[in-house]
Amino acid sequence: MIWMLIGAIAAGIGVGYVALPPEAGGLIGELTLWALNFLILMIGIEVGQNLSVFKEIRKHGTMLVAIPLGIIAGSALGGFVSSLMFGQPASTGLAIAAGYGWYSLSGILLTTLDSAQTGAVAFMTNIFRELMTIISVPFLAKYLNHYSAIAPAGATAMDSTLPVISRYTDPEAAIMAFFSGVVLSALVPVLVPFFYGL
Repeated sequence: MIWMLIGAIAAGIGVGYVALPPEAGGLIGELTLWALNFLILMIGIEVGQNLSVFKEIRKHGTMLVAIPLGIIAGSALGGFVSSLMFGQPASTGLAIAAGYGWYSLSGILLTTLDSAQTGAVAFMTNIFRELMTIISVPFLAKYLNHYSAIAPAGATAMDSTLPVISRYTDPEAAIMAFFSGVVLSALVPVLVPFFYGL
């Protein structure tokens, strides 16, 4: 499965680079949104058919808070360490890390707050986070645990990487991933400016 995902990404890059005109970008974005919504609907149906999942979530309610908090802490640590490694202000590293994979919003926010260069770094960092999630989730779910597979996804756990998480974990982890993604998505527009202003 993982090689199919990597192959699909590589094929998409090749087709986008060679065959499609730039004006096709809007249509592709619209088709992607519809496909993503369909996948989320299918995951919802699967979860809805497994009623025991909701009992399990009530049992592990603290995990609903612990998972996004852990992702925030881990991302902040990574952003801080990266800023030291590349000689950038810690506030910039923390702000870039607070994009949590939401590349379009974090890139625009940091372009507005700082510069086009910082916005581009935020955009590419969060694109890379999403790609690394797609690659790493099968291994994390298999060799660590299902909750560990949620962490790299960040905000994308509620949409673009949710199908991968659902495929390699279980319905309970998929619900927690979705909830974590919603929380992190809501925090991106708050935390990016907050960290940048430190």
